[in-house]
Amino acid sequence: METAAWWEILLGGVAALLVILWFRPGIKAALERGKTAKKDWPAALIPIGLVVLFVFFLIQMVR
Repeated sequence: METAAWWEILLGGVAALLVILWFRPGIKAALERGKTAKKDWPAALIPIGLVVLFVFFLIQMVR
């Protein structure tokens, strides 16, 4: 596979910059809502922990 030409890299960078600028108001609002939101870590950590345990169980079943 060939490396990208300089104009392709430049075009990708410009596109990424435009996407960031386009979504900036929404990102800024989301960060503000996140600062004032109630912190509920168990609601996120419990499902993640259960998925990790389930994957560990599946790996042990295959061995």
